[in-house]
Amino acid sequence: METMRMEEVWERTRGEGITVAVVDTGTDASLPTLEGRVLEGVDLTHGAEGAHVDRDGHGTIMASLIAGSGAESGIPGLAPGVKILPIRVSSVEYDFDLENRLALAIEYAAESGAQIISASLSKDELGVSPELDAALAVAARHGTLIFASAGNTGDAENTVVIPSAREGVIGVGAVDRSGEHVYYSTYGPQVALSGPGNEIPGSCPDGHYQPACIMEEGGTSSATALASASAALIWSAHPDWTKNQVLRAMLETADGPEGGRDDYVGYGMVRPDRVILDGEGEPGEPDVNPLFEEYEASLDPPVSPAPEPEPETGSEGEGSGESGEAGSGGPDEAAENMADGDGGGSGPLVMAGVVGVVILGGVAAAVVVNRRRRTA
Repeated sequence: METMRMEEVWERTRGEGITVAVVDTGTDASLPTLEGRVLEGVDLTHGAEGAHVDRDGHGTIMASLIAGSGAESGIPGLAPGVKILPIRVSSVEYDFDLENRLALAIEYAAESGAQIISASLSKDELGVSPELDAALAVAARHGTLIFASAGNTGDAENTVVIPSAREGVIGVGAVDRSGEHVYYSTYGPQVALSGPGNEIPGSCPDGHYQPACIMEEGGTSSATALASASAALIWSAHPDWTKNQVLRAMLETADGPEGGRDDYVGYGMVRPDRVILDGEGEPGEPDVNPLFEEYEASLDPPVSPAPEPEPETGSEGEGSGESGEAGSGGPDEAAENMADGDGGGSGPLVMAGVVGVVILGGVAAAVVVNRRRRTA
């Protein structure tokens, strides 16, 4: 809160006019900290009970980190003026058929008018999902930003997951209070931004959600919620901007590594205060996505104009960064470099993330909410 100068930011905006869809385990709208902030939403789980049912608590914590007022000692959020659109896609930690429910959730959020989608869950990427890819195209056409957790296996398998492995989705890693990559945060070309992942308010042993009950390692789940809230603050302060301009300003002002980006923190920790208070971050072209320009131009019909061809240089490698390392230029240039990593493609198609538990001989994989241990 102090680093991001939130008290000053809230004098300018608290996220009013922005709706964030929380795709998760549901959102308990009865909590005082979320009173009046949660829309009706939809429950896409098998045997749907309602979007306000959250038997796990994960989705409620994420919604609180985004929009909580802090009332009655509840969890405060970065953007307490936003509306939460709860979309329940997982009723238990291990659930099936996540790809199709994610597709339905993304399409529902975009067509319901949510400017931002926050997805703090993941699953092993088992191959192409036409339904999910079609939903991502719908979101692109509606001008919706999608943030998804990169995963918590950076110290282990670094497994590829969805939805952060898909074109059009902004992968989010976790950093500590100094802005440094935390050991468990999955790394790779899918990581575009990072958010605080450690020492995050969470749930207490008695089930209450309070700042005093800290998730020592909140994981990339919390980082994703806070990145989504940061985007909401910026968009609220600049309501005439497009998703591309909001994202470009976030990338340009992130507290990141030398050279622009790396595979551990992406462009770095989100800093909405730099945009809102200091006027930093050029919004740039409204219809050009700084990360997914080629992907959006390839859609039918295209969302972005076709990229301009690279000008010829006098000698091989001149002015183009012969090493091919991401981060040698601005967000648009680095995005092109990110696409040249392992797996190829026009964007971050093959990426890293949380381990999913494959069961039934590989027929289905487990849903993993990207959190770490909680300590009171």
